[in-house]
Amino acid sequence: MGFFDKLKLSRLKEGLAKTRENLFGKIQKIITGKTRIDDELLNNLEEILIAGDVGFATTMKIIEDIRTRVKKDGYDNPADLDKLLREEVQKLLVISNAEENNPFILPTDDKPHVIMIVGVNGVGKTTTIGKLAYNYRTAGKKVLIAAADTFRAAANEQLEIWAQRAGVEIIQQLRGSDPAAVAYDALKSSQSHDDDVLIIDTAGRLHTKVNLMEELKKIKRVLQKLDPSAPHEALLVVDASTGQNAIQQAKQFGAAVDVTGLVLTKLDGTAKGGVVLAINNELNIPVKYIGVGEKIDDLQPFNRKAFIDALFEVKQ
Repeated sequence: MGFFDKLKLSRLKEGLAKTRENLFGKIQKIITGKTRIDDELLNNLEEILIAGDVGFATTMKIIEDIRTRVKKDGYDNPADLDKLLREEVQKLLVISNAEENNPFILPTDDKPHVIMIVGVNGVGKTTTIGKLAYNYRTAGKKVLIAAADTFRAAANEQLEIWAQRAGVEIIQQLRGSDPAAVAYDALKSSQSHDDDVLIIDTAGRLHTKVNLMEELKKIKRVLQKLDPSAPHEALLVVDASTGQNAIQQAKQFGAAVDVTGLVLTKLDGTAKGGVVLAINNELNIPVKYIGVGEKIDDLQPFNRKAFIDALFEVKQ
């Protein structure tokens, strides 16, 4: 493992510290003094996972699979519970393309590569866009940001600051402009200037408001007038600290724009990182990026092995 990989794993471990303590610290306590894996131990494990925002349905799946393996394969030692849980968690996580390939090396068949960023206000969309743009520019790509969140006060100003930090161009219109028109103009400009990547910010008013979803659908339709395959990605940004509410957001936005991946932010300050398992299991949408800090390089491509190593504190 190279220096930068070790640094990333170290940051990931730090980001998951509260989740690890909340889940596996408690698990170590219930194992202490037990001589065998019995129903009481598994019931206690069930309670810990549900409390850790792994979710009811996902927890039931994990517990039942462990119970089956205990009976079938003869696991009896409570010390084996850590190994069994790790293996079941690994099976749950959906592998994304970001794991198999460098996500910042783009497919050659779509240019510009259009990424639509969606999510409710306050989850970290603006910072995520800035960090994504920075990563693509660092990878040698020509990037344009479209400021299509034309409703929220100061949205454009914040996005402009992040665009400057990332060293990329931004296209914006007056507050209150038609978001779909902004997206359309941005794609037209991006095509004419031979950009590699177009990242589109969108409004994030409450996800329960139907008009927001209709607006997102409209943006998608307008983009497809210029490129029938756009957007090539629709990334939903969710705040890890919201726990199970993140799943509801994913369902709502997924119905409007066919979410292709999730960006899980604020993982560094929450004990609810277990929601990663719930999202993967219940929605079958891969977590593509995770935010483990406020710095511009603190957005990491999600890696299943690194996540599990950090969660279970595997020594390197």
